[in-house]
Amino acid sequence: MMEVSKEYMLEMLSKTKNYTIVILKKTEKINEPGHDKIKYEHGKRNFQLREDGIISIVCRINDESDLSGIAIFNGNLEEVKMIMDRDPGVKAGIFTYEMHLCSSFPGDKLP
Repeated sequence: MMEVSKEYMLEMLSKTKNYTIVILKKTEKINEPGHDKIKYEHGKRNFQLREDGIISIVCRINDESDLSGIAIFNGNLEEVKMIMDRDPGVKAGIFTYEMHLCSSFPGDKLP
């Protein structure tokens, strides 16, 4: 196992890149009749954004909380806000979201 030195940490930190994290939250409208089609369109759109390299990682939240998902976008806050404001689920009011600027290492991935 490699020992992490201060020099290694500083080198790696210099390679970080800015991303935007979006935390998607459910609203009361999520359970109203007829929203299955909107949820489908939301999911389909996420697949396309992922395929286009706009979203790097998408995680569905599978518990009983008010959270629906977390995504890491390859873009700044302004770009991601425009994308999220056009989301079918956000437009229909079944989701709200919050955004946070973050940084990470390009190439990081889930195992």
